[in-house]
Amino acid sequence: MKNELLLSAAILPMCGMAGEAIAASPAKGAPKEKQRPNIVLFLVDDMGWQDTSLPFWTQRTHYNDTYHTPNMERLAAQGKMFTQAYACSISSPTRVSLFTGMNAARHRVTSWTLRKNTTHEQPDSVMIYPEWNVNGICQEPGIERTTQVTTLAQVLKENGYQTIHCGKAHFGANDTPGADPLTMGFEVNIAGHAAGSPASYYGKNNFGNKPDGKSPLAAVPGLEKYHGTDTFLSEALTLEAMKALDSAQQKDEPFFLYMAHYAIHTPIQPDYRFYQKYLDKGLPPVEAAYATLIEGMDKSLGDLMDYLERNHLTENTVILFMSDNGGLAAHTRAGELHTQNYPLNSGKGSAYEGGVREPMIVSWPGVVAPDTKCGDYLMIEDFYPTILEIAGVQKYTTVQKRDGISFMPLLTGKGKVKDRDIYWHYPHSWGPSGPGIGATCSIRSGDWKLVYYFADGKRELFNIPEDISEKNDVAIKNPRIVKKLAQKLSNYLRSVDAQRPTLRATGKLAPWPDEIKD
Repeated sequence: MKNELLLSAAILPMCGMAGEAIAASPAKGAPKEKQRPNIVLFLVDDMGWQDTSLPFWTQRTHYNDTYHTPNMERLAAQGKMFTQAYACSISSPTRVSLFTGMNAARHRVTSWTLRKNTTHEQPDSVMIYPEWNVNGICQEPGIERTTQVTTLAQVLKENGYQTIHCGKAHFGANDTPGADPLTMGFEVNIAGHAAGSPASYYGKNNFGNKPDGKSPLAAVPGLEKYHGTDTFLSEALTLEAMKALDSAQQKDEPFFLYMAHYAIHTPIQPDYRFYQKYLDKGLPPVEAAYATLIEGMDKSLGDLMDYLERNHLTENTVILFMSDNGGLAAHTRAGELHTQNYPLNSGKGSAYEGGVREPMIVSWPGVVAPDTKCGDYLMIEDFYPTILEIAGVQKYTTVQKRDGISFMPLLTGKGKVKDRDIYWHYPHSWGPSGPGIGATCSIRSGDWKLVYYFADGKRELFNIPEDISEKNDVAIKNPRIVKKLAQKLSNYLRSVDAQRPTLRATGKLAPWPDEIKD
């Protein structure tokens, strides 16, 4: 718990095939090599749905008037906003799903990773938590408590893309292969390692690195040239990303840049380039600092967009903007906790919308219509097949079975994504308490969302379009819907051999949602 506060704060597999990954040429009819688009995947850490001046709701809120993200607005004007984009409620599960196409229940990296063979969970009086994959993922076989996978970066690399990692990795625990992006299909790694947060955002503090060599695990590696300077971490990453793109342009191959910012994760340290104006707005110091992390991230987005324009790359580059989980609301923040993602309930770590609904934008000139919105829901594992389809890679095999479905029809406006349900699974204790936080599993099916609590068997039902704040549990009024969704959720979790806590009172595994008697 202490470490987490310091460091952070049934869909069947589509095209899932077992076997070694192979390099496959683009399918017949796909764009020629030089025409294949560059891809920038811009992932923000702990950014809530409302942590932007760009409203993803049907109306503006005071948060949209507090934060300043002109480059998100600029990107949205060039592309499409997705108002119901979902991820996991915390970082590592999301990042693993993103790079494997697997739902968290399947890959079993269901909580955050850091130290080898070590879980952060504290003993619980009600439940014994399952032995999950605390070491994350890797591409090598036989590594204990990991899931062996073929990563998105690996498939792209084998199909002619230059793969660049910049920023936060958090795929695998320290001293395991998955901790190093260079073993995960990336040819370039800038500042990525096991930890999920920086020890410091300040170059003047060496980003947490100690002169005596006794640095904490969260010390950001590989940015020594900025040590002792006033360079903020988000700026240093952006500068290094552009240098990597300079090198990429020397080759006759498209690039895949995974721009994975540490911001806006704790520690909430002010970026002094923007701090005073938020203090002048009357924000408490921690909230002013939080706002600067957001604006510094947005400046990075704008700098990369400017780079693409200067180098005449905009027309052939796809930019996908996403966050890994909801905004922090359970601790550290000023004011009443669990309200920082209004109108969504709760935040990071929660099964409620505040923990899992993310700001998402996609720009693809000539393909995605500018200044448009999409209200269809999608899940983080859908990025895997979508990005490969964008890249023209249609024939590939992976070690893992996959759950994601391409949302290409939502980008192009041609065709439809078939109706389906999406699932969340978090059979753990995150640490902090709050609404929707705990050992849970959930399903979104059409307008309905069912949340199930392993500890006591409670089932909550919400109609999301009618009750976006999830304040009105209508389970008692709709027993048939509860039964139907509980069965769907349970059947999916059984199909992927999902893990469950053990109840101390009975010594047995907690019931599945459809095993609860009304």
